[in-house]
Amino acid sequence: MSDTNANEDTLKIAGKTYRSRLLVGSGKYKDLEETRLATEASGAEIITVAIRRTNMGQTPGEPNILDVLPPEQYTYLPNTAMCYTADDAIRTCRLARELLDGHRLIKLEVLGDEKTLFPDIQQTYVAAETLIKEGFEVMVYTNDDPIAARNFEEMGCVAVMPLAAPIGSGLGIRNLYNIRQIVENANVPILVDAGVGTASDAAIAMELGCHGVLMNTAIAGAMNPVLMASAMKKSVQAGREAYLAGRIPKKAYASASSPIDGTFF
Repeated sequence: MSDTNANEDTLKIAGKTYRSRLLVGSGKYKDLEETRLATEASGAEIITVAIRRTNMGQTPGEPNILDVLPPEQYTYLPNTAMCYTADDAIRTCRLARELLDGHRLIKLEVLGDEKTLFPDIQQTYVAAETLIKEGFEVMVYTNDDPIAARNFEEMGCVAVMPLAAPIGSGLGIRNLYNIRQIVENANVPILVDAGVGTASDAAIAMELGCHGVLMNTAIAGAMNPVLMASAMKKSVQAGREAYLAGRIPKKAYASASSPIDGTFF
């Protein structure tokens, strides 16, 4: 717990400071206009972009996400979505750096199989080591294993992003104990990534002490993505404030709100 004033509380990643602790994806929306509106409603300052599925100028003449979400207003976080080998992920990051004029901040994910979309940790280690040596600032997607999280931090990753549940599942945080262990032993930002389904899931992640939450499907897949983006913004803020405030301890028995000790009748 921290005594930081909520109004002065900021998130720092790779030396840059952000006021929003909600990071959002840019995929799965019906069109770029909905992407713009939901992103604005979320208050997010960092946007993930799947290089393989998003036009960032590599396809001239087609709608370009940079036109609706200007790089001057947002920090782009290219990710290696749908990469299943270290080599593929490394190649994708190099492409992102070229498309974004030397951009170094990336989200690394190397998946293990198409059914679960769980990360392949060994391949992720290989990719992270190479990318860090090449000067990339790596935010790494991993499972909820505290040992893997510690290893990625020691390698030099600027943030560690454990899954709450399988990508796109909306199941919420399946292992609160592991996430808390990762947070309590980390010296870099820990952001829950994958599995959030609704606002309460995001609030729980923040109440555990996570430094932020990244989501895409929970917003883009909602019946009203713009309204859900607004809800997620508020839940992340509320969860963070609750963490900073310090919750009361849980007890096995009742504790009266108005104690009778010291009364005269």
